[in-house]
Amino acid sequence: MPTRTRRALVSLSLFFGTCALAGSMLNGRVNAQSATDESTVRDSLHQFTDVYSVVEGNYADKLDTDKVDKVIYDGAIPSMLHVLDPHSNFYDPKAYAQMREDQHGRYYGVGMHIQPQMGKDGVQRVVVIDTFDGSPAYKSGIKPGDAILFIEGKSADGMDSLAVSNLLKGPKGTHVAVQMQREGADKPLTFDLTRDEIPRPSVDLAYFIKPGIGYIHVTQFMETTSHEVGDALTKFGPEMTGLIIDLRGNPGGLLNEAVAMSDKFLSRGDIVVSQKGRSFQDVVYKANHGEQGKKYPIIVLVNRNTASAAEIVSGALQDHDRALIVGETTFGKGLVQTVFQIAENTGLALTTYHYYTPSGRLIQRDYNGVSLYDYYYVRNDAKPADKSNLEVKQTDSGRTVYGGGGITPDEKIESPHSNAFENNLLSHAAFFDYMKHYLAHRSIDKNFQVDDAVLTDFKSFLKTDKVDYSDADFNTNLSWIKMNIRSQLFISQFGANEGFRAAKDDDPQIAKALTFMPEALALEERSDKSKEQRTASIK
Repeated sequence: MPTRTRRALVSLSLFFGTCALAGSMLNGRVNAQSATDESTVRDSLHQFTDVYSVVEGNYADKLDTDKVDKVIYDGAIPSMLHVLDPHSNFYDPKAYAQMREDQHGRYYGVGMHIQPQMGKDGVQRVVVIDTFDGSPAYKSGIKPGDAILFIEGKSADGMDSLAVSNLLKGPKGTHVAVQMQREGADKPLTFDLTRDEIPRPSVDLAYFIKPGIGYIHVTQFMETTSHEVGDALTKFGPEMTGLIIDLRGNPGGLLNEAVAMSDKFLSRGDIVVSQKGRSFQDVVYKANHGEQGKKYPIIVLVNRNTASAAEIVSGALQDHDRALIVGETTFGKGLVQTVFQIAENTGLALTTYHYYTPSGRLIQRDYNGVSLYDYYYVRNDAKPADKSNLEVKQTDSGRTVYGGGGITPDEKIESPHSNAFENNLLSHAAFFDYMKHYLAHRSIDKNFQVDDAVLTDFKSFLKTDKVDYSDADFNTNLSWIKMNIRSQLFISQFGANEGFRAAKDDDPQIAKALTFMPEALALEERSDKSKEQRTASIK
C-alpha cells in the first residue's frame, strides 16, 4: 500500500475510532456499541478507502502530502459532520491550536492586527491594521498602515498574514526585529520588539456613554469574560443609573462564562439555561450568587450575528424580565458542542445538547433542507417574521416570547445597510489610506472633530486616489463619512480602543437604543412587582 494511502488510512482510522468512542460516551455506555454499529463503521471506512485508492491511482495530478491532508481534514471529515448539523466540526492541528488560544484569550507575541494589502509600488505586503493597547507593538510606536518589510532580516514580501504572525509569535521575553515602511518617512523604520503575553479582552469597551449610563461591549465569551464584566461594573460604581450591554456580532463561546455573566444580573436561584441531550443527563444552570447592590434598567443590544452563548445571556435576561432586548432577531444557535481532543492535536466539536432558555424556549433555528452557505449567510430579513409556527412562551411577568428562531427583540432596531457609495469607499480602503496620508506630517488630540477643512482635504484625497463619487453621494452619507474618518484617525493616534469608542459615540443604533431606557426602567419595575406577587402567593 502506498505511503500516502497508509497516511490517509491512519488519519481516517483515528478519526472513526474517536467517533466510536464519542458515540459510546454519548450513549452513556462505554464499549456498548452493537456489533451492527461496529460493522457499519467498518463498512463505511472500507468504502472510503476504496474510493480514495481509486482517486490516488487515477487522479490527473499527483497527490502530495498537503493535498492528502486537504482530502481528509477539509473534505471527508467536515462533510460527514455537516450532514449531522451545521455546528458539529473538525479541527485540524492549526485550527485546534487557534481555538484553544481564542478560548484562553491570550498568547505570546507583539500584539497587532495585520492583513495583506497592495502597496502603491505594486507589491503586496502585510500591513498593520491596529495594535493592541499596551502591547509591545503599541509601546514601540508601531502605527496602523506600517508595512512589514523584514522580520529578523527575512523579507516578508509575498508572505500571507499567517506566515508573518507565526514569525512574530514566540516565547515571552524573546526579541524579534521588524523593519517597517511608513508613509511619509524618509527611510524604513526598525523596531526591536520584546515578545510578551498578549491578552485579548472580551470586554474591549466599558465606559459611561452618557452621564450615569454605562456601556459594555462584549466581543465573545472566553475564560475571562465574567471577570471582565464584573470589573466593568465595579468601575462604574454607584453612579450608574442604567446599563447598555452590546452583544452585536458576538459569536458566543464558553457556556460557563455566559452563565457566570448572567448571574451578575439575575436573582439568586434564577434559571439561566437548561441543556437537554439524548445521552447525557439534563443539566440546569442557575444563578448561584445573584445581583449585588442596587438595581438599574438594562438594555441588551443584539443583531442577526449575536449567537450561541450571547443568546443564552439575552434569553435569560429577557425571560426573567431583567433586560429589554433591543435590535434584530439573533442568529438562532441553540446546539451545544462538546470538544473531544483527538490524537495529533486535532479536535472534534460534536453537538451533544440542545439548550433552552428559562421559559423553555429552544433558540435553534431550523436548518433542515438548508445549505451550509445559506444557513450562515443568506437570511431573508425583508419579509415580516412568520411567528405562526414558532413556540409561544411567557416571561416571569407574563410577556409573550417566541422560541425556535433566535431571540426576538422587545424593540426592533434595523442594522444600517451599506449602499454602493459606502461599499466603494470601503473596497478602496479609503479611510485607512486617508489616515496614513493625514497623519504623515501631523497629529491630533482627543478633541479632534471632522470639520469642513478635513472634509475638503478628504475629497481631494479621494480624487488623487481615483475613487469616484458624486457630491450627492458625499452629502447623503456625510455622518457616516465623519464617523469613519474620526474613528480611523483615533485608532492610529490613540490605539484601537479609543478608535472603537469614537465609532460607538456616533453609532446610530446605540443612539436609538438609549431612547428605550424609560421602557427598560418600566420593565425593571414590572419585574420587581411580579416577584413581590409571587413571593406573597407562596406565603
